[in-house]
Amino acid sequence: MFIDVIYTDISLHESTKYCIFAADYTPTISDPEKMKKKIVFIINPKSGTSKKDVIPQMIWDEIDASRFDMEIIFTDYRGHGSELAKSYVEQAYDYVIAVGGDGTVNEIASVLVHTNTSLGIIPIGSGNGLARHLGIPMNTRKAIQQINHSEPILMDYGIVNNQPFFCTCGTGFDAYVSAEFAKGKSRGIMTYIEKMITGYFNYKSQNYRLVGDGIDLKDKAFVITFANASQWGNNAYIAPQASVQDGMLDISIMSNFPIIAIPSIALQLFTKTIDKDLFVTTVRTNEITLYRDEPGPFHFDGEPYEEGREVKISIVADGLLVLSRKRY
Repeated sequence: MFIDVIYTDISLHESTKYCIFAADYTPTISDPEKMKKKIVFIINPKSGTSKKDVIPQMIWDEIDASRFDMEIIFTDYRGHGSELAKSYVEQAYDYVIAVGGDGTVNEIASVLVHTNTSLGIIPIGSGNGLARHLGIPMNTRKAIQQINHSEPILMDYGIVNNQPFFCTCGTGFDAYVSAEFAKGKSRGIMTYIEKMITGYFNYKSQNYRLVGDGIDLKDKAFVITFANASQWGNNAYIAPQASVQDGMLDISIMSNFPIIAIPSIALQLFTKTIDKDLFVTTVRTNEITLYRDEPGPFHFDGEPYEEGREVKISIVADGLLVLSRKRY
């Protein structure tokens, strides 16, 4: 039995495959329950701030080799994760594990929707919103260990103007901060906090209108978040009641607020009570259209981009298989 570990030299754009031989193991082919699962770990070397070269050995140390046939591969460029994931779906892999942040998860999960291949997550990004919502450990070794005790469950995903998202999407201040964060050279939570503080004094709110089934709201909002999962990341819960298994979007609309309200709003974000704040309105639906005065920043799963004056957002129920800790 061997495990394929593919290391990619980014400077040369060449891949080398190493075969690491493990202890002898003879699966019982006649018993489907004893057949090993095919699993691949796709590592984004640019996610987060920690070193990634130790992760392959960590995977080899912790994954139960009697249950899995493994490959490990690094991405070379933006979009490479999607290309790789597609190839492993075509090879009928059981699990594709995204080793990265929310952007990496989005890139890989977008290819896995409506397939029989399950998404797994080893969170090494800056926010890790979906991983936190799913209860995946932030410690890399523990997250790898949990895969040995996980099972596929069905979860919802969202669509914003034909682009899938899995945690949150939105516009306003958080989209502005995401765009500023993406421009910077450094990563990590402290850089993100710095962008939030400086952005507060530079960001100008827009007028918005939300139209859906029984919904017609107009507001000059500071933030509008469309949530499949409950948090932005880093345990900042913008939609505390959101579930990835209810077929609904939780929409959090935060109106402009005075600077003296910042400490209480921050506290509520991290104590799962922001939906009780006087400056926050929450509505739930499965489809909605956003109208605004001008095109501008938008984000899906923390990845910033420009979007037009009309944005359609909807939820797709039970569209993705994702690994979750077994419930006994």
